[in-house]
Amino acid sequence: MSPLSLTVTPSQAADAYRAADSTGSEGVGGNFGNTLTRAIGGVIDANHSAEDQAMQAIAGGANLTDVVTAVSKAQLALQTATTIRDRMVQAYQQIMQMPI
Repeated sequence: MSPLSLTVTPSQAADAYRAADSTGSEGVGGNFGNTLTRAIGGVIDANHSAEDQAMQAIAGGANLTDVVTAVSKAQLALQTATTIRDRMVQAYQQIMQMPI
């Protein structure tokens, strides 16, 4: 059995990047900035949901399981955003250290 060989020409790569960067008719896709903005919005929404659940629990109107689930989701979203931020800063620093 022979190993698979993948040959990509520069024009194919450019077409693939262009297709990935274009916005679809539903507004899905877009560039990295739009994707990052949606992701940050998701983190903010998760935090608001956790806060709302906690306030309902304080008032005595929320299930404790729902509160713990919402807080865990918010914590995971924040950890993910922090990790992505750290990786982006690390990548930027590596690029800036490259010799020209």
